[in-house]
Amino acid sequence: MKSVGVRIAFWYALASLLTLGSFFRIGRHLVEQHIVRSLDTGIAAEFEQLKRRLGSSPGVITPEQLQNLLQPSASVRFGIEILQPAGRAIYRSRNLSERVIPDQPMEGNWLSIWMQRLFRYQDNETLPTDRTARRSYNALMGDLGEMRIGEFALDGYIVRIAVTKDQVRSLVTAYQETFYVLLALMVIVSSVIGYVLSNILLRPLRQIQLTAHHIRSDNLSERIPVAAVEDEISDLARLLNQMFDRLESSFNQVRRFTAEASHELKTPLSLMRLQSEKLLMDGGLNPAQEESIHVVLEEINRLNTIIEELLFLSRAEADAISLDRRPQDPRAFMESFAQDARVLADSRGVRLADVHRGEGRVEFDARWLRQVLLNLLSNALSYTPAGKCVSITSQLGAGVWRVAVDDEGPGVPADQRERIFERFVRLTHAGQHDKGSGLGLAICRSIITLHQGRIWAETPASGRGLRMIFELPLAGVGSGPATPRPN
Repeated sequence: MKSVGVRIAFWYALASLLTLGSFFRIGRHLVEQHIVRSLDTGIAAEFEQLKRRLGSSPGVITPEQLQNLLQPSASVRFGIEILQPAGRAIYRSRNLSERVIPDQPMEGNWLSIWMQRLFRYQDNETLPTDRTARRSYNALMGDLGEMRIGEFALDGYIVRIAVTKDQVRSLVTAYQETFYVLLALMVIVSSVIGYVLSNILLRPLRQIQLTAHHIRSDNLSERIPVAAVEDEISDLARLLNQMFDRLESSFNQVRRFTAEASHELKTPLSLMRLQSEKLLMDGGLNPAQEESIHVVLEEINRLNTIIEELLFLSRAEADAISLDRRPQDPRAFMESFAQDARVLADSRGVRLADVHRGEGRVEFDARWLRQVLLNLLSNALSYTPAGKCVSITSQLGAGVWRVAVDDEGPGVPADQRERIFERFVRLTHAGQHDKGSGLGLAICRSIITLHQGRIWAETPASGRGLRMIFELPLAGVGSGPATPRPN
């Protein structure tokens, strides 16, 4: 059971059932003992009637006289047995027939013995309310089943009076049937109550989970609502909010540093470029010096590109970039881009295949989306050997516009496909070296996210190379927060 709510409901129902079962067992014993005591009272009353019928000197009465005195008035309910001190029976009531009332009690189970000790009542002990009673106990009498027996002393004789425990069994059976009905109701009721209680108890945790799921690097200002109740869950919510405060502060410091450092670097780089170009224009440099100046200018341009990309990422994370999104036909946009893509592919000696399927309109900024496609195409061309093919597939359907760029390069391991969208991550392969800044795919993800879309990498159906895919919602179709698809 992975759900905490289900576990809470289960344990609550189990605890309720165990509690009800324990109370049932105790109640069953108390009811049984109450009935047994009523049987003991009836046995004692029957003995008093027997004494009155025998008179004051029963010891002089012969067995025949006992039969004549007791049998006409003997109760069918009670079985009576009178024994001499030596143990020989001188009288048995007719309802006993040839049966003998046992003189030893039956053994009870450990639970019955424990319950008797708990409630300070035991069979086979003298009843304190009657001086003539020797003991009361339970015993089995063949086909009559379990009997309650009282043993008394009367003028040197031993009198045993037995009564069946059918009444006890019938009442206990009715009690058990009632318990089983209550047990079924308890299972249903306790499960419902446990489920409701688990929802109430876990509601703050679900709120924490929902809020934490919404908090991302571009949405660090959201906080978990804290209830007025002072408990462990409220303390947890405050602790998480403090952690989010620290994270937001750290992210803001990094963003400010990136933006400010990038902005401050532009001026000295511009001066270095101007001075280098002036040296070239003034002349007087030997070929080696001119080559060095050209290398410096190339690196300055590369640094300027990195700075511009960092500034773009900082503005994108701060939602400071405005997009000119308007409903457009993706077919016309892809046909226009395919013309430039073929020129780039031909310059690398790579074949290009492009296809577009479906009809519809999508809201996007053509300038920024063209930048995404150029970045993806440049990466695909860089890793695809000459003579191989790069394909661009555009398809509208299922509420989204999906564009896939497939190459036939070495591909990317599954555990690295998410990392390639991080800043300054560049994967190198045998015989190849990526000269890019490592920011291209990070910029692609920022642009796609600004369009309320998503982008990810996967293995093509052919099993070779890498497929880069991005999706944008069709015009009029809502989209939630953009999240990358699992690899």
